[in-house]
Amino acid sequence: MMNYPAYLSYIFLTAFTPGPNNVMAMSNAGKYGFRKSLQFNLGVLFGLFIIMTACAAFTSLLYGFIPQIEPVMLCVGAAYILWLAWTVWRDNPHDNKRRVTRASGIVSGMMLQFVNIKVILYGITGISTFILPHYKGFWALFPFVLLMSFVGFAGTCCWALFGTIFEVFLGRYKKIINVLLALLLVYCAISQLAGMF
Repeated sequence: MMNYPAYLSYIFLTAFTPGPNNVMAMSNAGKYGFRKSLQFNLGVLFGLFIIMTACAAFTSLLYGFIPQIEPVMLCVGAAYILWLAWTVWRDNPHDNKRRVTRASGIVSGMMLQFVNIKVILYGITGISTFILPHYKGFWALFPFVLLMSFVGFAGTCCWALFGTIFEVFLGRYKKIINVLLALLLVYCAISQLAGMF
């Protein structure tokens, strides 16, 4: 049976922790206001949906043609989640600001998803590690594609809406928050590896 708490922890932590989408959403909201930043966030949603659909198709094909790949994908997915935990634990929320460039429209938000490694790995890891061992076929995967797309969209909207609050809060309690997020990611990875035995 699918481990829903681990899956939901993984997608929410990945979608709401600092990354290109969230930093850009916060930057755009700070520069242009929340309403104008919604164009970028809608672009993120459209791009996420396309990337999540592609990730579902790609990982399903791998599972269909090479059934023996499931344990390998679970291990790679768990390793990636542990790497995320390490980077979150060591992260300084202020460092990402140096990489921000101006991009505020729907097309910019959508195109960012095609070069955003965090989003691509979010899709491949979430689908291959948590979903495909338990669900197969387009209609079984489609609700998860939608869920992962909307959770990512919700993350960017929250960072846009509460960007300055997050910045102050993360700056003040950075180490505590990072340790908690890292421990939750470790739980996700361990629960997936435990499911193999």
